[in-house]
Amino acid sequence: MDLAKENTKTEPLHLSGALRKRVSIQGYEGCFHQVAAYHYFGEDIDIVPCSTFREVTNMVESGEVDAGMMAIENSIAGSILPNYSLLQNCSLKITGEILLLIRQNLMALPGVGIEDIKEIHSHPMALLQCINYIEDLSHPKFKLVETVDTALSARELAENHITNAAAIAGELAAKLFGLKILAPDIHTVKNNYTRFLAIERADKAGEVADADKASFYFKVPHKQNSLLAVLRCFEQYNINMTKLQSYPIPSDPFRYLFHVDVEFDDISDYERVIENMPKVTEEFCICGKYKRGDFIK
Repeated sequence: MDLAKENTKTEPLHLSGALRKRVSIQGYEGCFHQVAAYHYFGEDIDIVPCSTFREVTNMVESGEVDAGMMAIENSIAGSILPNYSLLQNCSLKITGEILLLIRQNLMALPGVGIEDIKEIHSHPMALLQCINYIEDLSHPKFKLVETVDTALSARELAENHITNAAAIAGELAAKLFGLKILAPDIHTVKNNYTRFLAIERADKAGEVADADKASFYFKVPHKQNSLLAVLRCFEQYNINMTKLQSYPIPSDPFRYLFHVDVEFDDISDYERVIENMPKVTEEFCICGKYKRGDFIK
């Protein structure tokens, strides 16, 4: 991979004269968003790191990039609620998804062994995910140093040539920054997946061939059985609801929007549901129709 050493929120990590897809991600070079983007779009893309998810969507919406890759939920931590609101408030479409196994590794500079380590640096969530491994090491108790990003922890270890510390991060970070993996797959829960969404501008997103999944949000009337009417619509047309997530409407206290992910085997069943949704909702919007994502290990 021909990756630039410097990582800013406005410059792509790949620099070339060729016209390649530009994809915005949240996080630093070597982070799991970049891994997900490579798996989904391929490695022949320009990665544009952003400091926040809002910046990711803003760059897609403004046309500065061709697409974005955004985490939406984790199999352990659950939904990333602010990102549902971002999807609602921007003119973007979900065009695909990927489910990435989050594999954490202990890494250090070449020549540094576990016996040399006095500190372990990583994001608080990664440290928590690996706490069983850390506590089981037959070594004096490590000092745990919390950072803002797993990949940034690896990068700072390499750039500052820190020989008494290790980082917990993904394999891509180790490759990019020349670190040696001392222990692979040290996370306690071995099937920890994060679901990432590929997003594009609504006016640029083409029709996805053989789509078998869709996401949309709706608001129901404030009366008895209103949500039940929507669910009965799914049942009537053989739609499998895989996600139902409520989130508050800031301008309407104690009223909620519902985000739904559905799967279907026959596109005509989905189309009949879409035709009937305005009849049982006050507000309804399709976020995207796409292919079910693969589980990537």
